[in-house]
Amino acid sequence: MSISDKSDGWGQCVRPGATDPFGTVDELKAMIADARNAVAFTGAGISTESGIPDFRSPGGIWTRHQPIPFGEFLASVEARRETWRRKFATQATIEMATPNAGHRALAKLVAQGKMSAVITQNIDGLHQASGIPGDKVIELHGNTTYAVCLDCRRRYELEWVREIFADNEQLPVCTDCGGHVKTATISFGQPMPEAEMERAHAATLGADLFIVLGSSLVVYPAAGLPLLAKRNGARLVIVNRDPTDQDEMADLLIHAEIGATMSLAVGVN
Repeated sequence: MSISDKSDGWGQCVRPGATDPFGTVDELKAMIADARNAVAFTGAGISTESGIPDFRSPGGIWTRHQPIPFGEFLASVEARRETWRRKFATQATIEMATPNAGHRALAKLVAQGKMSAVITQNIDGLHQASGIPGDKVIELHGNTTYAVCLDCRRRYELEWVREIFADNEQLPVCTDCGGHVKTATISFGQPMPEAEMERAHAATLGADLFIVLGSSLVVYPAAGLPLLAKRNGARLVIVNRDPTDQDEMADLLIHAEIGATMSLAVGVN
């Protein structure tokens, strides 16, 4: 497939300052080949290609339902019930989704030892499902495929919660300490996970190539990581269908589908 064939769904591939905006997937391929320690930073755009909707997009769940803040979840029984109602209403979409070519390309780079970490804003677990070891995935916003006790951090599988909730919307409580059980995601108003942020910071500083895939780069502090990488001397690549506020900082900018771009750059189907 030609990178300049717009009829195949490609957008523009731009090298800032370049007179010819096309043909730059070869540059991405060369950057990856030259890198000693690549790090990926992924957002919703990589998962939408697996059929998982971007909650912030028009028509997404957040345009129909305001997110439930963490403080409200803690304070209100009804807020906790509504949180679980929404979770189980959307769970089938998460369960049916499978890793796409973008996920598989990153898994190949990790397996080759070319990429040391995948920092993600996503909560769907698709990076792990693609074969990337869990210790190589840094989840800044948590994970929606299981639940945890907010007090003692004991893990619970969603099927256990579903069985309890199916009985007249009974709320799950921790069998060890009696604490509230919630999906292992970071809600609005909930503190960012310190350990994951520290790992992401360290991984970013160790990168000589930082590849942003499918992030609008508007949610901070996570969106500050590409800037940190760039200022620390890493080459910055942004692959996203739409422009971001950090495009002008990129050494290579590709406005195209992530799976198709990464398939060509890495060599996966």
